[in-house]
Amino acid sequence: MAQYKTLVDKVSIPPNMKTKQKDYESQGTLAIVDQGKKLIGGYTNNAEMALQCKLPVIVFGDHTCAVKFVNFPFGAGADGIKVLSPKSGILPKYLFYGTQYLTLRFPDKGYARHYQHIEKMDLPVPSIETQQNIVSSIEELFSELDKGVETLQTIKEQLAVYRQAVLKEALNGIKGQPYTVKDVCKEIKVGIVIKPSQYYTDEQVGIKAFRSANVREFHVEDKNWAYLSIAGHQANARSIVHTGDILIVRSGYPGTACVVPEQFNGCNAIDILIAVPNRDLVLPEFLCAYTNSPLGKKFVNEKKRGVGQKHFNVSGYSKMLISVPSLDKQEEIVKKIASRLSVCDSIERTVNTALAQAEAMRQSILKKAFEGELCK
Repeated sequence: MAQYKTLVDKVSIPPNMKTKQKDYESQGTLAIVDQGKKLIGGYTNNAEMALQCKLPVIVFGDHTCAVKFVNFPFGAGADGIKVLSPKSGILPKYLFYGTQYLTLRFPDKGYARHYQHIEKMDLPVPSIETQQNIVSSIEELFSELDKGVETLQTIKEQLAVYRQAVLKEALNGIKGQPYTVKDVCKEIKVGIVIKPSQYYTDEQVGIKAFRSANVREFHVEDKNWAYLSIAGHQANARSIVHTGDILIVRSGYPGTACVVPEQFNGCNAIDILIAVPNRDLVLPEFLCAYTNSPLGKKFVNEKKRGVGQKHFNVSGYSKMLISVPSLDKQEEIVKKIASRLSVCDSIERTVNTALAQAEAMRQSILKKAFEGELCK
């Protein structure tokens, strides 16, 4: 056994060598690796932003616990990553899987920093030959697992297409009063946009704050929350959300919307749009469905602004045109959509259960590999 920090060299990232997310390009000559789930967060055409280090390296998301094996030239995202180079006697792939194993051994701290825990933990360090055998065994098992996961992900993509077809059929050609979204909302605002790290705390004493990762089409992703201190929550009272408010993603998958359910009443929100519908004119569920529909997505794509990763803002959403029928007709449309999507939701729950089981199996493989049960 050896303490993790003795097995790696931390690669220094000069402040001027970090690319902010708002400056990402969708294509470019140099990949940007950040702490997001995807291996590559974006691109830049500035070759001088390439991080100087011996490849391959492990990139660890300090806030997200994402672990990436990077064997190509790359630039660093703006914040929250540790770039780790394995020392002599440690195979890069062994360190890659070993780091993933260690992330399973301490509780998720939300958006707090995690590397401080990793570096103090112990990892077994067998001979190079044994390391290679462990890596080979893991990758053989992961390969079979990945085939099943790929099939499940394809089903999810097909369900997404079906959802859009349902919304298009239900909402196209509606006869009603022409409005803009601003006309049918009491208020449209943005959650906390300043860097809120000063307000972050842990789950035990914090208040949940919505981020883009928590907003999905028609539902809340109840995990990977940021938590604000009481003081931070109170200092940003304007971005507190309430039951029936509509949350809209600004970047990444802009325009994705959900209605705030009762159990999340009083939570806060970070860098997402918050629309407060005038319920005398529009049902929250109707406005949410319209926002998520092909009509809404087309409008969002036309109104995105910025360089690199484009954002959708208040002024853009305010100008969205919407045909608003009577409240009775809206309720009829909402029920029709809900009925059709309930079947879709049932299938997706089954798929998500299978994906969760696959992830549990992946974790079990890592556990057995680094606790001496995989290679006897």
